[in-house]
Amino acid sequence: MNYTNPTKLQAAILDWAGTVVDFGSFAPTQIFVEAFAEFDVQVSIEEARGPMGMGKWDHIRTLCDQPPVAERYRAVFGRTPTDDDVTAIYKRFMPLQIEKIAEHSALIPGALDTIANLRQQGIKIGSCSGYPKQVMDKVVELAATNGYVADHVVATDEVPNGRPWPAQALANVIALGIDDVAACVKIDDTVPGILEGRRAGMWTVALICSGNALGLDYEGYRALGSDKLASERKRIHGMFEGSRPHYMIDTITDLPQVIADINQRLAKGEMPQSS
Repeated sequence: MNYTNPTKLQAAILDWAGTVVDFGSFAPTQIFVEAFAEFDVQVSIEEARGPMGMGKWDHIRTLCDQPPVAERYRAVFGRTPTDDDVTAIYKRFMPLQIEKIAEHSALIPGALDTIANLRQQGIKIGSCSGYPKQVMDKVVELAATNGYVADHVVATDEVPNGRPWPAQALANVIALGIDDVAACVKIDDTVPGILEGRRAGMWTVALICSGNALGLDYEGYRALGSDKLASERKRIHGMFEGSRPHYMIDTITDLPQVIADINQRLAKGEMPQSS
């Protein structure tokens, strides 16, 4: 048998919050703020957004390792946070997240039409998230009531290592029966999610305006003036540059043009690892 490059995409692996649901990715960030507050430790929404895309326990550990947060924790408890302290915050985070997830469950405008377009091209829809399965089940349930059902879902605690490791993306490849990682595209609004796709050998698309990086709801995004929007795009492009996404677009509604371009590149023999 001989190896043959794939000539068209077979699967799109979609993130959830900030990609398909929850414009601005508010559900996870706001709950981090509230969970820390229950331990009398103040964390700003901007600080909470920093490690977005990681699994939630790792997200909390990363927040606790930031010197300003660690010092606030020390001021309350007389020590910097241990792993046991991180677990205690995580255990408070979980019920808060499940309780509040419905408040930020709306589909991103245009997502359903875009996903229908991909399905019409024979592209399977995989998905993964930094949410653990207990939360992910609720997110999936709410999305289904709004008309979105992915072909496969992988939560962060269903693999040995979450983002930025490639395990969740690769678990989708296996479950969906995809024969080549180069025939997949990973779409995400966070740097860890793009690194996940890159490390899995996939094409990658970073979402600039619908997710964590811009951090505005849909109305706030639409209200931005052209100069401010251009400035924010430039800032966010800089944030993603080191993770080397193949494409950067505003929202999922811009994805069909990217899919067409990737298919042209595959047909010419180009592979995601070569660029």
